[in-house]
Amino acid sequence: MRKYEIMAIIDPDVNERQVSPLVDKHLQVITEGKGTIDAIDIWGRRHLAYPINKKHEGIYVLLNVTATPAVVQEFDRLMTIDEQVMRTKVMRMDAK
Repeated sequence: MRKYEIMAIIDPDVNERQVSPLVDKHLQVITEGKGTIDAIDIWGRRHLAYPINKKHEGIYVLLNVTATPAVVQEFDRLMTIDEQVMRTKVMRMDAK
């Protein structure tokens, strides 16, 4: 199991109340794969550095998880398919 930091940008058209259920729906992949969710930090609506899909804002979500590489890859694949998710970035945290 490795530690990962995942940043996701959710479409600003999504209601702020729907962000947590949307993220929880995708996090089921991590828990079903015997991984753990260490932290969920919803930053809220922020201005983007450049437009994505002609949108200038997005809802930022930062996730810290511990899981196997295959589970995280599947999580990222499902987030990419979801039309409500504009971008994802997965970073492996280095062991110290």
